[in-house]
Order: sequence, then C-alpha cells, then structure tokens
Amino acid sequence: MRAMPRSNNDKFPLFYVTDGPWPQVVLAPTAPLSAHCGLLLARDLDRTMRSRELSLRGLAEMAQVAHSTVARVLNGEVLPDIGTLTRLEDALDLQLWPGPAAVRAAAAGGTANPGRL
Repeated sequence: MRAMPRSNNDKFPLFYVTDGPWPQVVLAPTAPLSAHCGLLLARDLDRTMRSRELSLRGLAEMAQVAHSTVARVLNGEVLPDIGTLTRLEDALDLQLWPGPAAVRAAAAGGTANPGRL
C-alpha cells in the first residue's frame, strides 16, 4: 500500500506524536481525527496480534496483504485503505475500525470505549 496524500492533507498518525513510544503515545492537540483513529486501530491490532500470538507475516498471509503494510499500520506510518482494513478485520474476525464515537473521545482526551484503548 502506498501512502497517498489525503484530500485534507492529514499526515500519518506517527507524525502527530508529542510524547511516548508508539502506540502508547500522546498525540498533539492539533492532531486530526484520522490520527486518533489510526492510533486506536494500531493499538487494537497490536493487542490482538499479541494475544493470538500472530506474527506480521502470519497475519499478512491470513489477510492477503503485504507484511510491510501490516507493519506500517502497526507503526503509525500509514492509514490503511478500506480494502486493507476490510481484509484485516475479516482475517481476524474482529472489528478494528474504532468508530466515530471512540475516535472523537480519544481526540477529546477521553475513553469512549476503555476496552479498546
């Protein structure tokens, strides 16, 4: 997956980190909702892979995406496109997209869904 510029010029989530190691970071107050979404998604994906003892290559093979794509999503270096997100969710039988309420709460500094953070 190639990193494509977004129409509103949002940068990748890692760009907005102000403190801490990824994915347990603090994002800049000016970070767009897409950065918060990418962070929540990366946290869920990381936690799921750890709990299921899945490697990058193992998940990539299951989801039929490049292992480098999985790594870049996990590392906050890219926002996945809808096709990649769908393949990851299908392979894991798990919703990774946090949804608008969780993203807005994360951006506001709250936790709309504590189990996801």
